[in-house]
Amino acid sequence: MIDAFLAYLEVERRMSAHTLDAYRRDLTALSAWAGEREADVVKLEAEQLRGFVSAEHRRGLSPKSLQRRLSACRSFYAWLLKHGHIEVSPAAKLRAPKAPRKLPQVLDADEAVRLVEVPTDAPLGLRDRALLELFYSSGLRLSELCALRWRDLDVASGLVNVLGKGNKQRRVPVGSHARRALEEWRGESRPADATARVFPGRHGAQISARAVQIRIKQLAQRQGLFKHVHPHMLRHSFASHILESSGDLRGVQELLGHSDIATTQIYTHLDFQHLAKVYDAAHPRARRRKPAEPG
Repeated sequence: MIDAFLAYLEVERRMSAHTLDAYRRDLTALSAWAGEREADVVKLEAEQLRGFVSAEHRRGLSPKSLQRRLSACRSFYAWLLKHGHIEVSPAAKLRAPKAPRKLPQVLDADEAVRLVEVPTDAPLGLRDRALLELFYSSGLRLSELCALRWRDLDVASGLVNVLGKGNKQRRVPVGSHARRALEEWRGESRPADATARVFPGRHGAQISARAVQIRIKQLAQRQGLFKHVHPHMLRHSFASHILESSGDLRGVQELLGHSDIATTQIYTHLDFQHLAKVYDAAHPRARRRKPAEPG
């Protein structure tokens, strides 16, 4: 049943290999736990499933890992229920312990500008500038940028068509700096046709995510940024800076392609941190008194 469920996720839901691996690990752990107790994983009851979560917690799994594991179980039993293999889902009312949400690390506006303005006269300089500008301009995921083809870009209109998570399509604006950088890169790279990759790897194939991660880290260090800069930090920075300027949470949700606005709400905490700093610096009653000089 687990194999059939994973096949459904791969073929019908078109989930990524990374997500499928995570589901496989979580459900394999459930199957092993049930096997040790000579129980049928399909026929587990809510109390038994609660015992599995407790056992994983005692084994040292973090609340975040437990949440992911229980999410896989919920999806599996919901699929069994839908196809008539069970009458009730044992995972429906189970809740994992809450995990503290870490705020994403972002670049401030000056750091982001310093990063994207890499010299274009360096080897692959035009490609690097276009790649960084597009990341920061449009908030793309790493996988979305790697898969991008020239046909997906309407540089004249300033739009990019993106195929995101869950095979969902969205259109995202492309800023003027990114459009200019992309035009210059297209002029140098001379793609054969519209189906060519915007940022090709070897022999014109899709560039690997790892290659992009390594390159961005190198470029950040070259530009004097000694934070751990990675592609998702540019996406976080894009979202944070848009929200800070507009206050439009729904708009940011659409731009990022989040199906649930709760995922986007983490950026409101970043925005509040910024406002708190402004308040502390500007409000007369917020300023801390300097300690009195001794003597």
